[in-house]
Amino acid sequence: MQIIDFAHVWNTIPFPAFIINSEFIIIEGNSAAEQVVQTSHNQMSGKALSVFFGINSVVLETIKQVKRENSSLSQYGIEVSTIDRVSFECNLHINPLDKNNENYLLIMQPNSFAQKINQSSSHRTSARSVTAMASMLAHEIRNPLAGISGAAQLLAMNAIDDDVELADMIGQETKRIGTLVDRFEVFSDIRPSVRNAYNIHDVLDRAIRSSSAGFASSIKFEKQYDPSLPNASGDADQMLQVFQNILKNACEAISKDRGKIKICTSYNSGVRYTISGDQSEILPLQIEIIDNGSGIPDNIINEIFEPFVSSKVNGTGLGLAFVSKIITSHGGLIECTSHNAGTKFILRLPVSKKSSKDKI
Repeated sequence: MQIIDFAHVWNTIPFPAFIINSEFIIIEGNSAAEQVVQTSHNQMSGKALSVFFGINSVVLETIKQVKRENSSLSQYGIEVSTIDRVSFECNLHINPLDKNNENYLLIMQPNSFAQKINQSSSHRTSARSVTAMASMLAHEIRNPLAGISGAAQLLAMNAIDDDVELADMIGQETKRIGTLVDRFEVFSDIRPSVRNAYNIHDVLDRAIRSSSAGFASSIKFEKQYDPSLPNASGDADQMLQVFQNILKNACEAISKDRGKIKICTSYNSGVRYTISGDQSEILPLQIEIIDNGSGIPDNIINEIFEPFVSSKVNGTGLGLAFVSKIITSHGGLIECTSHNAGTKFILRLPVSKKSSKDKI
């Protein structure tokens, strides 16, 4: 049996990792940790964490919270500063290493996920802009559009030969613009969500049933539900629209003869997302929708929730922007990753305060 050199493994971890005791003293630090605090292993070991990050550091406060609650905790998008005023953005992961809460593992992960959180905040701003624009467009376009459509019908009644074809073309294009306005107008119709407790699995099952009866009739669904999830907080009907939109997008990217969509739910009790500044949200409910389709092109993956962004030939690019708008109104987050083997949507939602301890 091969003997593993754990010291070597510890030092090959590509981001800073520390072992801290209950008095917040550094017991161990890997090579990446030495680079962050800009000192050697020997100089770092045995010193208080505050020596390198300050007594009011968010790192120290997070470890204190873990100690109080006796549970693991992750903080995303955290700005960390050393005593030497070196600042960097990272995700903090802190785990107790023993039952007596005497030692803790602290990992500072690079900020790739933090960047996704910032992108989600950008989606929120875009969604609000789309709402205002949708209301304005619906009002400003519909009136002249009705006049153009009526004039085209009158022209067609009295036209001859080639003029009939031109009048019909005007009518068809007017109808097409009207359809686009109808689709765009849904953004102005979204009211602030009525926050009620609802069963996320019931809503997912409704979306699967309705999809299977139509556009997903040839798709195989696989469900991996966490049966202990508490109720979510929000508008169940709007969330049904969210899941139907995501499933429709997935089905359009899947081969009809081997299509598969996997839906997973889970609960992350120790995860807090710092959105901006001091604002943070606890979004423990996680829903993953994974397909085995062709994926999303790299050139649009980061803008997939922006209005009018689409990889489809005749796509309007409003479906996922609509999804983002609803998730934003629920105080949640949505992200998307895609590879050649398929696409994964991850939704993170708040629980119902009235039933946060209830089980489904």
